[in-house]
Amino acid sequence: MIDKPWRPGQQGKVPREFLESAVFSNLGAKRSSLIVKPGHGLDNAVISLGGSKVLVVTSDPLSVIPSIGMTESARLSVHLLASDLTTSGVEPQFAMLDLNLPPEMELAAVGAYLKAIGDECGKLGIAIAGGHTGRYPGSGYTVVGGGMMFSVAGRDAYVTPAMAKPGDAVLVTKGAAIGATAVLAHSFPSTIEKKAGAAMLGKARSRLRDCSTVSDARAAASAGLRENVTSMHDATEGGVLGGLFELSSACGLPVVVRCEAIHVPEEASAVCGAFGLDPLTTLSEGTLIVTCRPGGVEGLRASLAKARVDVYEIGRIGRRGQGRGLWMSSGGSKPRAYVPEPDRYWETYADGVARQLG
Repeated sequence: MIDKPWRPGQQGKVPREFLESAVFSNLGAKRSSLIVKPGHGLDNAVISLGGSKVLVVTSDPLSVIPSIGMTESARLSVHLLASDLTTSGVEPQFAMLDLNLPPEMELAAVGAYLKAIGDECGKLGIAIAGGHTGRYPGSGYTVVGGGMMFSVAGRDAYVTPAMAKPGDAVLVTKGAAIGATAVLAHSFPSTIEKKAGAAMLGKARSRLRDCSTVSDARAAASAGLRENVTSMHDATEGGVLGGLFELSSACGLPVVVRCEAIHVPEEASAVCGAFGLDPLTTLSEGTLIVTCRPGGVEGLRASLAKARVDVYEIGRIGRRGQGRGLWMSSGGSKPRAYVPEPDRYWETYADGVARQLG
């Protein structure tokens, strides 16, 4: 099964075909110590350190979103990285950060951003081991660099989306379109207030603090990593359906879900409706996808409830030999193969900024 083609000018993640032809086919030297290498739906690399230890590594962009300010932008950047790493079930320990900032960004603002990054890393127990900071022509908002997080773990003390097993229950936390809802509400409040009202705008803006799966993944891991929880994956660009499609690619098994079981918060529905976005296929940073052995579901629910994280069971992992891909049913209908539409979030955001500047 292939991804739907990109439209001209589309922004965000490149399509899977390009990853396979231009990224995964150009990975430099081969090393036997690379246990988990790049793959569709795999956000963390795993490298053997010899003996019983491995290094778990992830990378992601760093961003400054002017409408949410330096402190919240820094917090969001830290949690984007930490969310990916904690889907392995491992606590983040170290970070390397590369900031390539726009020349117009004042040094006082740079300092505020760095302080907020340091404060948030401190709260999460992450030591910043190094990096680079500079201002350069051609740099601009919102992506202002990139970062890595990494941790040392036991050889059998992590999970990846490739470890999902036939018969596993599939669950998601919080609901769909969390990231898009929060950032668009902060960036374009007048649009939301006009179309959905002040109360809904307030609910949508409050979702900014939910744009992290660190607490979700920590709670899920406590329910029994590998024994019960077989994999975790955060739904970012492409939304919940995109994340489920990536999960299937990683584990090589079909993911069968009930469309109506995927919770869409009312504020997410309102914000996405205001911008013509599908809440199931747009940015959902803050939503964790978890696969769990059937007998461990109640324990998983209890762990997430203790952490005050809402969770919804939406489907299962199909049997080997049934192919792969995402299969969707609605209203009791027979599941049908479904390829998610490309995420239009970045185009929507850019169009909104252009209208504000115009």
